[in-house]
Amino acid sequence: MQDAVLAMLAKEPSHGYLLRERLRKALGPLGESMNAGQVYVTLARLEKQGLVASERADGLPDRPDRKVYALTPAGQQRVAAWLGEVSWPKPNLAEFHLKLAAAAAGRLADPVELVDAQRRELLRRLGEAQRALLAEPAGSTAGLLLEGVALRLQADLRWLEACERVWSKIAEDESEDA
Repeated sequence: MQDAVLAMLAKEPSHGYLLRERLRKALGPLGESMNAGQVYVTLARLEKQGLVASERADGLPDRPDRKVYALTPAGQQRVAAWLGEVSWPKPNLAEFHLKLAAAAAGRLADPVELVDAQRRELLRRLGEAQRALLAEPAGSTAGLLLEGVALRLQADLRWLEACERVWSKIAEDESEDA
């Protein structure tokens, strides 16, 4: 969650309510269950870590002043590192989806390139799992586990293909509109 909030701030400084709405929109139905306080707790932690800074902004006549958060240089570095990360030890699909949405919204990176980098990493891991599986005797419990790892990686690769289709279409539509 912290990295997704940071990436959303990379586009422009924002207050907590707007960040929450952006995250909810990016997650669709999965975002409906997002606790309102979760974003504010995350922002407080990020500020304590020196990744964001806040300042008061005038509110509307019928609303109180708001805190507007912006990335610090350390926050910008963390966003760049997160966008370049391709590890997939236990995939969090919602987090990867937010990475793509934040990268596109802030024009931080090409979502299709992020998908491609992730695919290369998964193909590397799949190759390792398949080689290890071939080295195991037939019917071994280790072979069963390796088969499960390979099947999981194949499913994740299929999902990445779907991500690529959608984000390629979005990029195509945006270039036609320009």
